[in-house]
Amino acid sequence: MSTPDARIAVVTGAARGIGAAVARRLAADGFGVAVLDLDERGAGAVASEIGRAGGRAGAFGVDVTDEHAVEEVVERVADRLGPPSVLVNNAGITRDNLLFKLTVDEWDSVLDVHLRGAFLLSRAAQRHMTAAGWGRIVNISSTAALGNRGQANYSTAKAGLQGLTKTLAIELGRFGITVNAIAPGFIQTDMTRATAERLGISFEEFANAVVKKIPVGRAGDPEDIAHLASFLVSEGAGYISGQVVYAAGGPVD
Repeated sequence: MSTPDARIAVVTGAARGIGAAVARRLAADGFGVAVLDLDERGAGAVASEIGRAGGRAGAFGVDVTDEHAVEEVVERVADRLGPPSVLVNNAGITRDNLLFKLTVDEWDSVLDVHLRGAFLLSRAAQRHMTAAGWGRIVNISSTAALGNRGQANYSTAKAGLQGLTKTLAIELGRFGITVNAIAPGFIQTDMTRATAERLGISFEEFANAVVKKIPVGRAGDPEDIAHLASFLVSEGAGYISGQVVYAAGGPVD
């Protein structure tokens, strides 16, 4: 088993938003962090920020839908930082549209990034985790997995991540690896701002309408999800696996 101060966390889609917040938090927890994103420059900015704060991080540009690129980047992480023992599958995109207007490209691109990406990264990273006899995988799902108008592709992808989570928890538990999912509700990110734009309203108007329905009376921040991810990858969460935790400021239907 690797020691906590030698553990390496891989976070995808980490150039901004939830991924960046998770990367910063895990670095503060003492992990070396591989900041992965299609936007390598953005990933580099996050890695530099972590370095200035006294942490250890490296930036890696990768298309998570490319099988060979994923295999290569995981080995680059292992060579440069150390073998990964934590993986947070956060990379995601939206291509929102109502069903009758949804194109095959919009469907495929969203499922490829969310589902194919999580599959490829999990398959590559688990080799190092099984060898070490310890590992943590956290998949970032969404309350949209329960269904959301105009997001047939996104909702399907996020629901699929929950099925992947439960299956990998069954397969990998015997090797000391836990697999869980976080399903955020309304989080203030570039993605939710894009949703407001799609609806033709200001983000403030959109956020105010949503917050009225949230029991805790506020929108979520990326750091809220980062705190939860921090717990799920900790030693103390070793008996929690195959779970989907809804982080939505209240119960969800």
